[in-house]
Amino acid sequence: MNRLRIVMIALLAGAVSGAQAASPAAATSSVNVQDLLVGCPTMTHGYGPFDYRTASQDQKNLVEGAHFLPQVENLIRGHRSYLGGDIDYTLRAFPNHPRALMSMMRLFEREKMKIPQGARAPLRCYFEHGIRFREDDPMPRLLYGIHLLKIGQREQAISFLESAGELDDSNPNTQYNLGLAYLQLKRYDEALDYAHKAYGAGFPLPGLRNGLVKAGKWRDPAPEAASAPAESASAPAAVSAPAAQP
Repeated sequence: MNRLRIVMIALLAGAVSGAQAASPAAATSSVNVQDLLVGCPTMTHGYGPFDYRTASQDQKNLVEGAHFLPQVENLIRGHRSYLGGDIDYTLRAFPNHPRALMSMMRLFEREKMKIPQGARAPLRCYFEHGIRFREDDPMPRLLYGIHLLKIGQREQAISFLESAGELDDSNPNTQYNLGLAYLQLKRYDEALDYAHKAYGAGFPLPGLRNGLVKAGKWRDPAPEAASAPAESASAPAAVSAPAAQP
């Protein structure tokens, strides 16, 4: 389990622990991408845009070496600009850059949803631009769902998380996050189903299981399901492609 996945899980686990109880409600996994980017400025591109999953290492190095150094990713200080400017440049070059989307999310959260210096648009526009840029990439949808869940927009979060799951139903991180989302909504059967899928794939964190146990809704999977060998889930290219950062 790499660092990107663990950070995403930790973010969502924090959202669950601090969330208010929500009543059950129907959710749809349908995300109409044509409805996105309403009210967002046009994203101009000084370099690119490139699909982060398939970009060459030279293309990544050129942008990340100038604008997305570890000090920027970890929100310590900007390099060529303000933090918001360096991350904005990275996301205009690679709209579906998962770590840059995470850093922009954390920066907006630290600035309490105001547009930070150097950023050019509201946070949702960066997520939605990434989704529209490559509609087959589950990562911007997954991260947007995590953000929406953290700010209490649970039904909309479910839509984006389920949409990410439809694009990659083998990713245990998506399954785990969906389980946590359904746990918030008190839709325990669905939460349990996703918990079984995530843990059956070897997912390491116990938060979802603990939440279901606390609610009195945890049940071990059926013996035949528990004994069946779990398929090895491969990480999406957007997650596994980046070199490890210090």
